[in-house]
Amino acid sequence: MTSQVQVQDSHITWHQHNIDKAFRSQIKRQKPVVVWFTGLSGAGKSTIAGALENALAELGYHTYLLDGDNVRHGLCSDLGFSEQDRRENIRRIGELAKLMADAGLIVLSAFISPYREERQLVKDLLPEGEFIEVYVNTSLQVCEQRDPKGLYKKACAGQIANFTGIDSDYQPPLAPDLDLQAGAKPIDRLMEECLQTLRSRHIIA
Repeated sequence: MTSQVQVQDSHITWHQHNIDKAFRSQIKRQKPVVVWFTGLSGAGKSTIAGALENALAELGYHTYLLDGDNVRHGLCSDLGFSEQDRRENIRRIGELAKLMADAGLIVLSAFISPYREERQLVKDLLPEGEFIEVYVNTSLQVCEQRDPKGLYKKACAGQIANFTGIDSDYQPPLAPDLDLQAGAKPIDRLMEECLQTLRSRHIIA
């Protein structure tokens, strides 16, 4: 059952603290951003995001990697995989990513996030320039061949319902900030393309 709690009480207001995003970013010497990796299961989202986080850490930047499986162990453990629950899952992650960006972090988010509308909702939570959509562009055929968790095999056998790419739609980005041809390039090349994008947007030096 989906849990969707929204604050409607007019007596609740946002409390502005003295230490703000600008100060937190200044002491970290970096610009906050949410780098949102989207793509099919098995496309390589978490692998690329992990490689990017390692590279950023070596360069001295402050990051946090949000991974689809990890958040379902806690924050979203009450959600299933219906369309409604998937949207609520992404809504929660978007709000969490927003708070982490407010803390001055470079946030790397690796989620299938199959619907364009839900990705746009996350983008709309953030100021202009603080959301970078990265499409991990790997074909369904390649993902099925990889099948690192055996999920496609189970989905095709009817053991998993509402599986993206099999019996649930995936809507690829129409104009991603970065289109990674992940089925044809090595991880280090894909990670370098991510670094180049961050440099071109002056997120990192």
